[in-house]
Amino acid sequence: MISVQEQDFNVQELYESLCVAHKTGAVAMFVGRVRDFSDDPAQSSFVLEHYPGMTEHNLNKIVAEANQRWTLLDVKVVHRVGKLSVDDQIVFVGVSSAHRAEAFAACDFIMDYLKSRAAFWKKEITPEREEWVEAKESDEASLERWND
Repeated sequence: MISVQEQDFNVQELYESLCVAHKTGAVAMFVGRVRDFSDDPAQSSFVLEHYPGMTEHNLNKIVAEANQRWTLLDVKVVHRVGKLSVDDQIVFVGVSSAHRAEAFAACDFIMDYLKSRAAFWKKEITPEREEWVEAKESDEASLERWND
């Protein structure tokens, strides 16, 4: 399941949906949240924009590649868009598999590629400024370890 949505998501429900298969031996999850990026978190927010259709296509490609690399039972990716505030949930990546090593690796892989290859754009907004956030070199460097 891949979802790009404005509304918040329920981590417990997503977790439970990953545990349906009787062969599930491991579930690895990542939940990204909006962190404080200014001196006044109450006045800070950011806007996540995306290119509908392209974003989902990119996410499907990332999940398909993870399924080729590891034996996975299920993958859930939920990414929010729109205006978000400090402490809001942004992204959920959950992977179930028979073994923990596969679940951990696939979850990590999906997040690394999601940060760099999915069609999302982020604008940070504070009382002093509005600024589009550039891609980080560290995100690109994280991708290098997945090259075979």
